[in-house]
Amino acid sequence: MTALYSGIFVTSLLLSFFLTREVRNLAVKRGWVAAPPDDRHLHQQALPRLGGVAIYSAFLFTTIVAFIATRIVPDLATAISFSTLWAILAPATLVFLLGVYDDVRSAGPYCKFAIQAGAGVLLYSGGLRILDIPVLFGNHQFGWAVSLPLTVLWVIGITNAFNLIDGLDGLAAGSALFSTLVVFVVAIFSHSLLVSLLTLALAGAIVGFLRFNFNPATIFLGDCGSLFIGFMLSALAIQGAQKAPTVIAVAIPVVSFGLPILETTLSVIRRLISGRPVFTADREHIHHKLLQRGLSHRQVVVVLYAVSAVFALLSLFLLWPSGSTLGLVMAVLGTGIWFGVQHLGYLEFGELRRVAQRTMDQRSVFINDLAIRRATEELKVAREYAQVCRILEAAFSTNDFDGFELNLNCSANEPLSNFRWAKPGCPVAPEHWGAWKMNMELVSSCNRHWGSMILYRLYSDRPLLLDINLLTSSFPVVLADALSHVSDHRIGVVVRQGGEILAAHAS
Repeated sequence: MTALYSGIFVTSLLLSFFLTREVRNLAVKRGWVAAPPDDRHLHQQALPRLGGVAIYSAFLFTTIVAFIATRIVPDLATAISFSTLWAILAPATLVFLLGVYDDVRSAGPYCKFAIQAGAGVLLYSGGLRILDIPVLFGNHQFGWAVSLPLTVLWVIGITNAFNLIDGLDGLAAGSALFSTLVVFVVAIFSHSLLVSLLTLALAGAIVGFLRFNFNPATIFLGDCGSLFIGFMLSALAIQGAQKAPTVIAVAIPVVSFGLPILETTLSVIRRLISGRPVFTADREHIHHKLLQRGLSHRQVVVVLYAVSAVFALLSLFLLWPSGSTLGLVMAVLGTGIWFGVQHLGYLEFGELRRVAQRTMDQRSVFINDLAIRRATEELKVAREYAQVCRILEAAFSTNDFDGFELNLNCSANEPLSNFRWAKPGCPVAPEHWGAWKMNMELVSSCNRHWGSMILYRLYSDRPLLLDINLLTSSFPVVLADALSHVSDHRIGVVVRQGGEILAAHAS
């Protein structure tokens, strides 16, 4: 058996190596090259995008040879079912042809999803199905109305996940290689000869291709390669799961495909949060973020190879499943993903944190909003200027503004003067502050302009826990009306810090 495994891997590797070189040379000679379509792509020169042709051809030829070899060896003659092999290769070929068309002519996202869904249905009709999810639903088996959509969604998700990370030389192929090796180990553990042979053929084809795809690449994987590899891994994971223990069947494929699944999840969430179409392209993938942090092209690929290797290694721990093992793996993965995403500096997740913090601070928002609403009602019945000043001081002493001043336009007959207030510890003179300010013009309901109220807030990272609309809607009008009611009182310049009067000049 070792000789058979070694022969399949070496045959696929050598065949992929020579086919990749020939496909590259032929594409360059015939001008079948593609220039970077936009600034998302990190290459400036036109290169062939048909590397998947070599991978598919090497894989298919090696698979046929392996199938014939198993028919020659008596002990293996019945180990591989032709119908199961055909159930995998037929839809895989359909996805490969879709990728070729997309590389040559370009296909829209809905067209690609429709064909991939069709491939998933073919896979389901061939007997490769997701029938249960033991981790979530125990031993309950789904009917076709649930099983078919789950199978199709799994196929579409994993197929496009590997396509999504195909943004740097060797990244998608290298990440897929780690996942393929995990599926091979699980197949050996579960005694699934078919999956073992197919994963070795796929791994050999990927290794032979990587010689020409690692930075600096001379040929790209293309959609025909990334979609084909993604589909094959999704199909092989389903087939391998049918002979594996329940925890292994569910957890290992998900964990081993960790990097592409994480990239896909982050991309969808980011675009939904920012209000952009899910299928839009951008330069905010994980590899783009690492490049922005100063890493070189090769360094980013090596880092993400290491991430893929960690996912693969952690998934293999689940070959000996237990409650503690599964919990430990999930804890390590969750912690690693959390810190990793934090360091990538996505603006969308920073905004989510701000909203979450705002939710936790909602009680303070209520208190501050109520203080402004209460001041608005009290100003309506104020009849003395000193009372107006006390109301304003009480309203702003508990919220997130650090000071304010009233700059009033007063005639000789209406000698109301300015009022300035600052929280304890803040400079009384605004010109000494490192602060931003908000200026509200005070115009009464009778259209009389009474000056302005300027709010100051020191520069800081703490959020403003106040509904600013409360200050910009009715509050300035009510304050201006209150000033109209008390304009016959002669009060001088008042300066306060906290509750202490620092200066008062009668006029």
